[in-house]
Amino acid sequence: MKPNITLLDGAIGTTLWAKAEAHGWKKEPVWTYNLTHPEIVSEIAREYADAGSEIILSNTFGANGPSVARSSSYEVRHVVAAGVKLAKDAVAGRGIRVGLDVGPLSELMEPYGGLEEDEVAEIYADMFSAGAEAGADLIFLETFIDLAMLRVAAEKAKEYGVPVFCSLSFERLGKTMMGNSPDDMIEELEPLGVDAIGMNCSLGPDLAVPIIEKFRGKTSVPLLFKPNAGMPVLNPDGTESAAFSAKAFADGVMPALDFVDYVGGCCGSAPSYIRELAGRMGKN
Repeated sequence: MKPNITLLDGAIGTTLWAKAEAHGWKKEPVWTYNLTHPEIVSEIAREYADAGSEIILSNTFGANGPSVARSSSYEVRHVVAAGVKLAKDAVAGRGIRVGLDVGPLSELMEPYGGLEEDEVAEIYADMFSAGAEAGADLIFLETFIDLAMLRVAAEKAKEYGVPVFCSLSFERLGKTMMGNSPDDMIEELEPLGVDAIGMNCSLGPDLAVPIIEKFRGKTSVPLLFKPNAGMPVLNPDGTESAAFSAKAFADGVMPALDFVDYVGGCCGSAPSYIRELAGRMGKN
């Protein structure tokens, strides 16, 4: 196992929806909970901290201008600032960094969609400035499928003077839905001086490990790895459960710990998954 691997958190969105369902609340865009149910957002941050996470992400993944305007009357800066502040307050005094979590936009860039580069940069600047003012320790760009959009976001993020982590979501054949490969990602982002690159979501560890392996030995940029807990399984009673248990997830991730620098979980993973990883890594 590589020494000094940083343990990230697990899923925010699916974990929040599970908590909301347990309370009988309507399933809303999870970023709205920063303002409507901040107590469960804080609770999740504390649970990941207790599980061993050394970096916690804010509940801001989809809180970009177009999405916020489409789904609410809130302003981006309020949603983002609240998400960062909730995470910061929840882990205060524990030496845990908080990353501003930022995802892709729902509309594609030209020539595949109607968004121009300067529009994309402006949308992300609204999020980045709000997150920076709220005290985010780093910017975490994840689940992108279009390397061009990720590059625009990363270039803008580098203006804010904090570490910038970049992650694409790959399909099982090793490319994103837009046809981007690990080699493409390295070539495009390494010159920008980003602080970590890698992959998250879309695949469970069994299919994700061979893809993160494709980065190995090809770049000096630290590697990050956040597979999901597999495709949800439909139970006989109509409920869904993760394909990988916490133990099976950790078992599957272990081969990547020989060469990645940051590791955590994505959709379907929960604090128990991070606790299992922490145990394997000797962090609890």
